[in-house]
Amino acid sequence: RLLHLVCVGQESVKMGDMSNLEMWEASMSSGNMADYDFASLGAAVQEAHDASGNNARDMDIAWLVICGALVFFMQGGFAMLTAGLVHPKNVTNILFKNMMDASLAALCFWSIGYLIAYGEDAGGFIGTKYNFFLDQVYNNGGGGGSDGWEGWFFQWAFAGACATIVAGSVAERTRIEAYFIYSVVLTAVIYPVVVHWGWGSGFLSAWGAFPDSEGNARPLFRRNDSSNGMIDFAGSGIVHMVGGFSGLMGAIVVGPRKGRFDPVTGAAQTLYPGNHALQALGVFILWFGWYGFNCGSTLMISGNAANVAGKVAVTTTIAAATGCVTATFSSRIILGHYDISLGLNGILAGLVSITANCSVVNPWHAFFIGMIGAFVLILGSKILVLLKIDDPCDACVVHGFCGVWGLWATGLFCTDANVQYAAYPNVNDACKRFEQFGVQVVGSLIIVLWTCGTTGILFTTIKATIGMRVDSEIEEMGLDASEHGLNWGEPSNGMGIGLGNGVAKAEEMADVKPVQSSAPMQAPPMGMPGFGSVPPAMTLPAPPMQPGMQLYPQQGMVSPRFTLAPLVFDDKQTSSSDFTSYQSLAPH
Repeated sequence: RLLHLVCVGQESVKMGDMSNLEMWEASMSSGNMADYDFASLGAAVQEAHDASGNNARDMDIAWLVICGALVFFMQGGFAMLTAGLVHPKNVTNILFKNMMDASLAALCFWSIGYLIAYGEDAGGFIGTKYNFFLDQVYNNGGGGGSDGWEGWFFQWAFAGACATIVAGSVAERTRIEAYFIYSVVLTAVIYPVVVHWGWGSGFLSAWGAFPDSEGNARPLFRRNDSSNGMIDFAGSGIVHMVGGFSGLMGAIVVGPRKGRFDPVTGAAQTLYPGNHALQALGVFILWFGWYGFNCGSTLMISGNAANVAGKVAVTTTIAAATGCVTATFSSRIILGHYDISLGLNGILAGLVSITANCSVVNPWHAFFIGMIGAFVLILGSKILVLLKIDDPCDACVVHGFCGVWGLWATGLFCTDANVQYAAYPNVNDACKRFEQFGVQVVGSLIIVLWTCGTTGILFTTIKATIGMRVDSEIEEMGLDASEHGLNWGEPSNGMGIGLGNGVAKAEEMADVKPVQSSAPMQAPPMGMPGFGSVPPAMTLPAPPMQPGMQLYPQQGMVSPRFTLAPLVFDDKQTSSSDFTSYQSLAPH
């Protein structure tokens, strides 16, 4: 009786019901339980319990929607990063592909991808029957729980991210029709199958593989509760490896960009130094969105999931920061200077490496995982160059190779206590026994074989039918012109303003008339179009080259394309000695 009365008092305090609390105090004093209306109290307690459950459900749904929006915002990061890496004559094309990736992924994942990923399991390989065009998700379909809308939204954002990775690998020379076909097949079939293996009820899953009669997961290797299955908390393997190795196969089939490798020596050539402002903006957007990617993979915020999400935010930050610092100082040793592009890619390498294991490792583990991820980035980039594989954004290295390391690092650094803290269903010592490392290696190899095999067949088929690559002349002119009807004109010095209206055709440039005087000339006023922030007092020297000589500005080579001469802007002239800085005059 006393215990019951104490519980009644606690519930009254929680509900803020002072009348019940006063009656409880009187009952406690007199010891007369008859003074209390237990039927009314029971109804009130049940009502409060239901309200608490509904609040938890609503918070979980809101959490997933917000995190899904953060993951989708990563599309903006991919867009800015790739726009900062490709030549300006191809910027519109790469942005267009990012836009279409997200849109095609939405339609494909809505129609069939979600069914394959999370439908009824068929042999541990593929989902079937349910959620064709989301037919099992509808209003009030959750029976008082979640109706399921937010689950599709969150998973679509991941599918779009996976597809966008490939855009960087095959940039600047791939036919847009070929890219459409690839993007549809990836998000409708290739990627969802891997999702089913690892996050659905497929044979690699920690959550539903080989269920027993009671529905409990019995995953690899032992097929009982002493094994966990593959741990890929947020997708180092399922998302990044699929996107990265798809990009690798695309880069191999389409071939390197024109001029990327010297035809005589085979040495790699830098075709465009890049726009570091756009690269930095893109990477910081990606880093920001990655907290939705990793923290949101708790799939809920109620209960202890909020603590797990907080821990994930910490390990994610430490790995990203360590990858940045490691890559930056490595660039000083390797290149002789600090390379911001390598440092930015180091951030991404650290993020991809921690994505699989962010919930099952400690902060000091994250430090070493991010550090080794940066070394994987540097070594992987060197291997691509040696093999004459041209990936303009190193996407297959950052996402593919570092994704493999992320899965392996999970087995090396996980602890059994952390696995249980992250709410994985089986309680065991698989990490301590290093069984988990073996499962991670097997899982990574299966993903590589599936992705390379399917996308290799896909890209080869496209190449043999409609063709993968644009013509050499179109590649030289730029895909913005051939695919989007834009006359190419690159902003001078990357400042965002080019000659005239920023659009200059080669035939128009051929009509530029020379000014005969070779005397030093006064620079135009600061802010005049095409000159950025040239100080007004600066004088520009006479042209150092003889009349009739030509220059290929991008590579500093003599070329028959344009005759050097001082240029005239609004009756103000400047020396053509500054010609090399105005890359808007070059076809490359």
